[in-house]
Amino acid sequence: MNSKEILYSKGKNDKCYTPAYGVTPILKYIPKNAIVWCPFDTSASEFVKQISQQNKVVFSHIETGQDFFDYEPKQWDVLISNPPFSNKRKYFERALSFNKPFALIMTNTWLNDAAPKQLFKHKELQLLLFDKRMKFLNKGIIEHKITFSSSYYCWNFLPQQLIIEELIE
Repeated sequence: MNSKEILYSKGKNDKCYTPAYGVTPILKYIPKNAIVWCPFDTSASEFVKQISQQNKVVFSHIETGQDFFDYEPKQWDVLISNPPFSNKRKYFERALSFNKPFALIMTNTWLNDAAPKQLFKHKELQLLLFDKRMKFLNKGIIEHKITFSSSYYCWNFLPQQLIIEELIE
């Protein structure tokens, strides 16, 4: 297997969704009048539900023919979501290519990879860390045996490079 195959390998469990309490910590950092694009979301997404209470939201999803790699809404200011954990590098490359602020949830073990170091070498990576592990939803059921912690990986989004927030279930 060559390095590109490793960097872009497909995972087997990308359909884990962010619970409501995982969205709450990012809300206070969203600029007041920003239009938020949630590119991996449907109307049922907690991102869409919660953010739309304070900001205008546009959402898209591959299942509705709006592939993140081919689609971009006409108008948006910041990008917030939980992308699939496989192909991490490709999602972050695309997010950075827009040159607009973003906050994407990702596993903290990704910091051990070369990819974030390469992608953020000349751009300041910001992290919104949590005081405990987030339990994702899988087929509507909360996964209690989460083996990794996650954070919002941000660019040009937070007021400082590192923030730790409490997760309240």
